[in-house]
Amino acid sequence: MSLHVIDLIKGQLGPALESRAASQLGESESSVSKAIDGLLPAVVGGLANNADNPEVLDTISNASSSGILGNLVGGSSNDSAISRLLSVLFGDRLNGLIETISGYAGISNSSSSSLLNMITGAAVGSLGKYAADNNMDHAGISSMLNEQKGIDSTLLPAGLSLAALNESGDWDARYKFDNDKDAIKMPAQEEPIPAEPKIEVTRSTAPEGTFPERSVNNQDGSIWKWLLPLLLLLAAGFFVWKQCDKKETTTTTTVNDSGNVVTDTTTSTTAVATNTAGMTATSKVDEDIDLNGTALKGYKGGMEDQMIAFLKSGGYQNAADDNALKNKWYNFDHVNFKLGSANQLEAGSEAQLENLVAILKAYPEAKIKIGGYTDKTGNEASNLKLSADRANFIKSWLEKQGVGPQILSADGYGSQFATVDAKASDAERAVDRKMAVRFSK
Repeated sequence: MSLHVIDLIKGQLGPALESRAASQLGESESSVSKAIDGLLPAVVGGLANNADNPEVLDTISNASSSGILGNLVGGSSNDSAISRLLSVLFGDRLNGLIETISGYAGISNSSSSSLLNMITGAAVGSLGKYAADNNMDHAGISSMLNEQKGIDSTLLPAGLSLAALNESGDWDARYKFDNDKDAIKMPAQEEPIPAEPKIEVTRSTAPEGTFPERSVNNQDGSIWKWLLPLLLLLAAGFFVWKQCDKKETTTTTTVNDSGNVVTDTTTSTTAVATNTAGMTATSKVDEDIDLNGTALKGYKGGMEDQMIAFLKSGGYQNAADDNALKNKWYNFDHVNFKLGSANQLEAGSEAQLENLVAILKAYPEAKIKIGGYTDKTGNEASNLKLSADRANFIKSWLEKQGVGPQILSADGYGSQFATVDAKASDAERAVDRKMAVRFSK
């Protein structure tokens, strides 16, 4: 195998992109990651099954110049070429795939559909770039896709079965997309895989102090045939368990009112999991953050946790003036606006704003300032206006919740403090598009 397409696609997907997709869709990062693990082999299997389809080959060939890799989140959902390609790959089984992934990952059908578009965009974009870099024509792309047949099915997560998509026996049977061992009708040219002989173990009693004889109805009669895999499984389980409590150190870079860069290092507990490629990945998990006896949902070491800890420590009360507070900004973890909008929040954003309201009501003497930031793309005058409008939108939203007197100002800084080049990918530039809040006197 000269190239593993799924590894190529995963190079375009990472924790930052998954996190942004989760925020925009209003789903947990763990559920989004689970859905992506299920969608990847399904999409690649669909492409491999249509390796000789001219429309599929044209879409991949043209992807390198379409810029789709720079706007995977959001952009793929509105791409007509991706929509047409999905119809070619899955036909009338498209809704079945969306519903299957939705149920498997515990997300909405709408989120499942959006992630399918994103994964398909990443697939054709990655393949198109690879083909362009290696001067591959349609024949070369077709050969590359054909090489994927029979291997991507092995990467389906345990517990996920796509056998229902093969009702007519002509879509994914040759890929054996069936981790639940449901019966699949195999193509006529392939012979079914014979089932392994069953092992029957019989026990006989014996006098105390002796071992009973064991009769195994199997040709080799070796107990290691089933004992060795069990021992390996137990060892792997112990290793994963030991990894589940690791601490992750996160350094957050913020800016103060004077434009000075400030870093804040926090340590948080992260969930450690193994993805389908056997690589270890970490993702933050929402936990209960204690606010004087009230539980708020947020990240350990995230915005709410840091703000509450600062207030409980007396840091705000003991600050002599605003100069003692201006160097510490708290970035929102979940508050995101729809692309280009200053008054439309992404799903799931209001929950963290409600947490901020609860914190301010619990500490009525505390006052805050709000800041908005953009990346380096676009006109700077427009960026300044957009970031200011977004900051004022949050201010207005909070005022409606009864904490207006505690908000001193809302300012937009545009791309003044952005650090990522405008030519970088959308996922890389996401770190510069943020909203933040700080305490003030």
